[in-house]
Amino acid sequence: MKIVLLSGGSGKRLWPLSNDSRSKQFLKVLKNEEGQMESMVQRVWRQIGNVELSDSTYVATGKVQLDMIYSQLGTDAPIIVEPDRRDTFPAIALAATYLYSIVGVSLDEVITVLPVDPYVENEFFKKVKELEDVVLTSGADIGLIGVKPTYPSAKYGYIVPKEETCNETYYKVSHFTEKPHEDQAKLLIEQNALWNCGVFAFKLNYLIDMLILKGIPIQYEELVKQYDNLAKISFDYEVVEKASHVVVAPYDGYWKDLGTWNTLTEEVDSQLMGNGIISDDSVNTHVVNELDIPVTVIGLSNIVVVTSPDGILVSDKASSPRIKDIMRDVEQRPMYEERRWGWYKVLDYSKLADNQYVLTKRICIGAGKNSSYQLHHKRSETWTFIAGEGEIVLNEKHIPVKAGDVIQIPTRSRHSIRGITDLEFIEVQTGSELIEEDVIRLYMSWEEIMQFSS
Repeated sequence: MKIVLLSGGSGKRLWPLSNDSRSKQFLKVLKNEEGQMESMVQRVWRQIGNVELSDSTYVATGKVQLDMIYSQLGTDAPIIVEPDRRDTFPAIALAATYLYSIVGVSLDEVITVLPVDPYVENEFFKKVKELEDVVLTSGADIGLIGVKPTYPSAKYGYIVPKEETCNETYYKVSHFTEKPHEDQAKLLIEQNALWNCGVFAFKLNYLIDMLILKGIPIQYEELVKQYDNLAKISFDYEVVEKASHVVVAPYDGYWKDLGTWNTLTEEVDSQLMGNGIISDDSVNTHVVNELDIPVTVIGLSNIVVVTSPDGILVSDKASSPRIKDIMRDVEQRPMYEERRWGWYKVLDYSKLADNQYVLTKRICIGAGKNSSYQLHHKRSETWTFIAGEGEIVLNEKHIPVKAGDVIQIPTRSRHSIRGITDLEFIEVQTGSELIEEDVIRLYMSWEEIMQFSS
């Protein structure tokens, strides 16, 4: 069996901590068994390792999240890169063609797809392992995992089994009901309906044959070229609900979708994360503060206050899920990002009178890590070092740097930086366009870069 973890999301549901590059699965708000902070994707990756599935697992993600994945899981994590975000059917189709045409996975092998951010115990992944046998023994087109409901939730979709096929291992699926009202959910639970947790399993040939019938390329490189032509549609609607034989394996264990601030704060270890104060009479109130300034809450209960370089949220917990709709049409550049080499925060962004722009960042390069050897056609940069030690290669010249040094990077200059210790500096970009497309990467590894330095 091969496992594909789907890592996507637009970053709106947990704004302002999440953004287009740092979606909810990357937020380090949970504690692991050693008391260290970890993200949802790090938790899931650790749990997959606990049940010895890491060697069979791939992460499907978009280009904008690639550095974040490498930063949190390491550069050895197997990645399948989406050219852009196009919902779950295109993402799963692309992953299937990658496994088929690049990895050489047998058409008879079972592929299991699951979200990268479920909040579950290790037992859930043992059920994922069992899903392979369910697909093979049942002969089903699609195998699902359904969570036994603990209350009549109106937030989740429901999988309704056929009455005559209920057994301990799996049920045949009758139909699906998407986010019913509470009274309808109660009736569904009486019919042994299960929460749909977004896990799909199928033999690889099932999806490859479907792509052939739809005229979709089954070679990964070709599908990447035509990816923009695929409809933005979910795998549920395009495949699962049209399949003739679907089964579901029931899971009677802890499962939770931490997709909103009211559900996420139920699982975090502390009411206060970051610099701040919560008064004793502020009951069931949480503050998550990424800024250096203090946040103080006095006499307010059942609220969540979240601050980051991207913005500030103050919300009643019950109303916090509305943030996705409220922020739907708001477009802004991410003000904080993690990269494979470290992180940066945007401190200021402004336009000058002569159509020139100025962008100021605080950047940290991790010890032993480096940026790519790159150049820019439309901007120059000034680096002022404030902490740590490192080294630069600038137009093939090797330069050691430390706190207090200032380096000028003229337009079209080839440059890279490496941290000997954690290295922090202020970068001021000035130019006509300050965009990612103006980053021309020449080499990635420090060993390659040093071959051309003097």
